[in-house]
Amino acid sequence: MHKLILGMAAAMFLTTGVANADAISDRKAAMKSNGGAIGTLVKMVKGEMDYDPAAALAAFTTIREDMEGFEDLFPEDSMTGDTTASPKIWEDMEGFKAAVAKVEADLDAAIAAAPQDKAAFMPVFQQVAGNCQACHETYRIKK
Repeated sequence: MHKLILGMAAAMFLTTGVANADAISDRKAAMKSNGGAIGTLVKMVKGEMDYDPAAALAAFTTIREDMEGFEDLFPEDSMTGDTTASPKIWEDMEGFKAAVAKVEADLDAAIAAAPQDKAAFMPVFQQVAGNCQACHETYRIKK
């Protein structure tokens, strides 16, 4: 009986550890993908590449797809480990979910607008980037 209980406890521990690692690695993968997409947008902002409406739309779409269900990648057991997620996420999960929803709404608006020139792109980009930055400042631990 004791072996059965110990075995079940060990299995639960291992499963929790795997779930923790999966959530952390999944959100890191999403943020890495977002970083690549934002990098493309920033190059257009800085004039390091010509404004390309199709590339901008693709970047906004990539970020939006990465953000789908993003708030679900923060289960309680993923607070610790190799992560820069701030404990503030779990202390204020409703605020975090609202911040994610705001970014998603900004991305939906950016995609719907599909800016065809840089002048139309800039305010759309600034709205998205501003809310991404605000979320990172509040809910991410700086390295």
